[in-house]
Amino acid sequence: MNGTVTGKIISVNGPIVKATGLNGIRMFDIAEVGPDGLIGEVIRLIKDVTIIQVYEDNTGLMPGDEVISHRRPLSVLLGPGLIANIYDGIQRPLVGISKACGSYIKKGIKLSPLDVKKKWEFTPLIKAGTNVQEGGTIGEIQESPLVMHRVLVPPGVSGKLTSIVDTGAYTIEDNLYTVDTASGTYQGKLAEYWPVRRPRPSRMKKKPFLPLLTGQRIIDTFFPIARGGTAAIPGGFGTGKTMTQHALAKWCNADIIVYIGCGERGNEMTDVLTDFPKLIDERNGRPLIERTVMIANTSNMPVPAREVSIYTGVTIAEYYRDMGYSVAVMADSTSRWAEALRELSSRLGDMPAEEGFPSYLATKLAEFYERAGLVETLSGNDGDITIIGAVSPPGGDFSEPVTQHTTRFVRCFWALDKVLADARHYPSISWIDSYTEYLHDIENWWNNLDSQWLSVRNEVINILLEDHRLQQVVKLVGTDALPPTQQFTLFVAETIKNAFLQQNSFDPIDKFCSPEKQLKLLKTILNLYKRGLELVHAEIFVKDIAALDVVAEIVRLKSEVTDEEIDKIDQYEKRLTSGFDSLKEKITEV
Repeated sequence: MNGTVTGKIISVNGPIVKATGLNGIRMFDIAEVGPDGLIGEVIRLIKDVTIIQVYEDNTGLMPGDEVISHRRPLSVLLGPGLIANIYDGIQRPLVGISKACGSYIKKGIKLSPLDVKKKWEFTPLIKAGTNVQEGGTIGEIQESPLVMHRVLVPPGVSGKLTSIVDTGAYTIEDNLYTVDTASGTYQGKLAEYWPVRRPRPSRMKKKPFLPLLTGQRIIDTFFPIARGGTAAIPGGFGTGKTMTQHALAKWCNADIIVYIGCGERGNEMTDVLTDFPKLIDERNGRPLIERTVMIANTSNMPVPAREVSIYTGVTIAEYYRDMGYSVAVMADSTSRWAEALRELSSRLGDMPAEEGFPSYLATKLAEFYERAGLVETLSGNDGDITIIGAVSPPGGDFSEPVTQHTTRFVRCFWALDKVLADARHYPSISWIDSYTEYLHDIENWWNNLDSQWLSVRNEVINILLEDHRLQQVVKLVGTDALPPTQQFTLFVAETIKNAFLQQNSFDPIDKFCSPEKQLKLLKTILNLYKRGLELVHAEIFVKDIAALDVVAEIVRLKSEVTDEEIDKIDQYEKRLTSGFDSLKEKITEV
């Protein structure tokens, strides 16, 4: 507490409020605005005028209303109980609000983000008299069946542990331990506040080296992302941005998921809320909700809170990263946040840049994405945050500012294609427009699985690129005008699209594909291409190769062979070779 100051509103312009009399207030401090005590944040200081953006519905505010500030930065409460919870942009628990005031959020309502009455079973891991350092582990709490919550010494606190409680049940407000520091005695509790705009410290950033496995073939094999990496999913309306993020949140191998619904439609967040409690994590048989934190700032909620929801989500992610966990942050969508920035900057009278967006748009995006990364935490363990942001370019135009600026700060680009989406080809990630810069970072991991991974992947990508080139020719002269080898390339490319790239998230077998199965499928398709070319060079018609029953069967492997039965793909490959040999003999005899 740094002392309370009081001021008066002098103007109201939508969510932007100007006040005077707030002496000593600083940038990004919280202010309680008006008779309802609406939560706002200081975004600009001009002489004695304080400009505040209000994160709640401020209908009815007027000049002369009181503004109070305790001169504290906007912060989130970090502690046990975050997992399986759902918050709005300023970390108010929506379930608690629903119980308190029904279907609509009451103006100015304030609830603790964490249950202050709930008791957690705390197990100390060190004894009194031990010297502790910032980031060190004091004890553990089983926060959910999937998450062991490690109680850490907060950043900036080091010294001698003078006391610690015994194993038992405690609330987040109980004093658990005391540390004698150079600046005095520190009383440690289960929960602590942390400013959302200040990244939590770590010892050092490290180069990512492990892939974030998603079970989606086009991502894991063709355009992989590393744990601690950044990715963008741009796409026009209806191309499947939200559903792709849902699939990644469901099946990726991160320990914790932080899902931020930033300005998207309410029914999309409803899908998450209704689906996740029912979905079972197949790696451990537990509901996915037991490793998920959700932040819902949907399109019918106050526009300014879109920005703070982004910072709230990534701060919670850093908290679990510091425990040594791998955290995946899904932001849906950063374009809605950018639109909020555009509206606010226009109300502030800022000089607009391209398409009306503020000139500092790139800086804001950079501040968000730079909080991703693999780090050595203060305790010496590794932890990482992977940020995957959806981008909603109007009309699917990737040349618009948000998409263009985002490409500067991400190393993985999964471009969604409207043509693929219209053809019901999902995931509708374009293999022509997408790219990844993580191939060599994670190459060693894949080489341990199969040293041929990169060469196989590149060969198949080249087939698809050649298909893309040939499709332009086909539009002019038709398929029959092409030489047989190129006709066969078109056939194999179509097989790759149907047998490998297309994936059914509702199929119990096909919804998730292990890396081992992905490689087996890809090698089988490549074998089909190489053996089939030999037949084509031997003057066997492409239509005769395509007519083989064993060739048609390749499309069904993805949904008929489970991850535990991938040996069946080897058996299929033998039958494929046998079928080709039989066809060659038959043609030779004729």
